[in-house]
Amino acid sequence: MKLNQGRMLTAMPGPSVIPERVLAAMHTAMPNIYKGALVETSKSIFADLPGIARTAGRAFMAICNGHGAWEMALTNTLNRGDQVLVLESGRFAVGWGQQATVLGCPVEVLKAPARGPIDPDAVEACLRADKDHEIKAILAVQIDTASGVWNDIAAIRKAIDAAGHPALYMVDCIASLGCVEYLMDDWGVDVTVGGSQKGLMVPPGLGLVWANEKAMAAHEKAGLRTPYWDWTARMSDAEHYMRYCGTAPVQHIYAMRTALDMIAEEGLEAIWARHGVFARSVRAAVDAWSTDGGLEFNILDPKHRSDSTTTVLTGSVDADRLCLLCEEGAGLVPGKGIGDFAGHAFRIGHMGHMNPPMVLGTLGTVEAVLHAMNAPLCSSGVAQAAKVIAAELA
Repeated sequence: MKLNQGRMLTAMPGPSVIPERVLAAMHTAMPNIYKGALVETSKSIFADLPGIARTAGRAFMAICNGHGAWEMALTNTLNRGDQVLVLESGRFAVGWGQQATVLGCPVEVLKAPARGPIDPDAVEACLRADKDHEIKAILAVQIDTASGVWNDIAAIRKAIDAAGHPALYMVDCIASLGCVEYLMDDWGVDVTVGGSQKGLMVPPGLGLVWANEKAMAAHEKAGLRTPYWDWTARMSDAEHYMRYCGTAPVQHIYAMRTALDMIAEEGLEAIWARHGVFARSVRAAVDAWSTDGGLEFNILDPKHRSDSTTTVLTGSVDADRLCLLCEEGAGLVPGKGIGDFAGHAFRIGHMGHMNPPMVLGTLGTVEAVLHAMNAPLCSSGVAQAAKVIAAELA
C-alpha cells in the first residue's frame, strides 16, 4: 500500500529542505542587474559570507555546484605540474583530486584507515617525506557525505605545521557550513570550498570559495586561471555583475540573502548545537537498530561520526529496497549509498532547516519500513531518539 499522498520529505544529505521563507524570497520579477536593489543585496551577501566561514579572508561566489567551486579553488591557486596531496576519507576529496589530475597536476592519495577519519600523524609523516616541498596543495573534506565521517581539520593543520610544510591547505566544507563548527582562520585553512544546497538552505546552484592572504598571494602566480573562474575578474567593483562573470543569479541572490538572515537570527553557535542534538538522536536510533547481520554505523569511532549526515551499513538488509519503500510507499527520500557504499548502505541527512518532527518522522518511517521488510532490529530506534530530544526540551 502507498501512503505517500502528503508532502514528500527529503532526508538525503543534500539538497536539504528549503525553508518556505527562502522559497518565497525567490518569487520576484527580474530586476536591473547593473544597479539598484539587486546589486546592493549582492554586495551585502559578499560582506556577510566571511562570517559564515569565520574568516577575515575574501569570499567568492559562482553560478555552479560544489564541483565548480572545487575547480575555482584549484585554477586560482595552482600551476600545471604542481603536485597535490589528497586526503581520502570517502568519496569527495578523491573527486576533487581527479579534477586536479585533469588540470595537469599530479596527485598523491593518502588514504584514511578503513571506516575512519584522516590520520594527522600519517599526514605529518607524508609531508616530512616531501623534503623538496613538491606538494603545493593539500585537499581534505571536513564531512564526507558518502562515508559519514567528520575529519579534525584543526588537527590536520597542526600536522602540516609540525612537518614545516608550506603547501596550501584546502578544505571542502560543502556538508559542514551552517551545520557544524568551522573556524577557517583559527584552524589555519587557506582555502575553503562550500555550496549553497546543504546547511546554507538555498537551492543548488551557488558554489562558494573563501581565500586567505596566502591563497590570494598564490593566485597572483597561478597559471591555471581561466576567464570564468578567475578571482581577479570577480573582484570588480566597477562592474558588479562581473563578480558572477556575467548575468547574476537573481533568484539565488535573494534566496541566499534570506538564508543568511535566518542564520544570523538563530546564531551560528545555536545552529551548531541544534545539529548536535539531531545528530545524537539519529545516532541513538541507529545504535538501537544495530544488530549482528543487520544495520551498523559505517564510521567506527563515535567521535568522528558527522553531525550533518549518518551513513548506515545494512548488512543482510536490501538497502535499495529499503530506500524504494521509503520513497514510493511512505513519501520519505533517504540518501542511497553512493560510490563504494552503493547497494549496501543508506544515508540520513540531518542538516539545515530541520526540527524534531522532521527528524523523528524520518526515523519513524525508516523503522516502519525496516519492520515491513522483517529486518533484524535490536530495539526501537525512535524511542531512543525521542529520549535524546526530550532531554533538550526538558
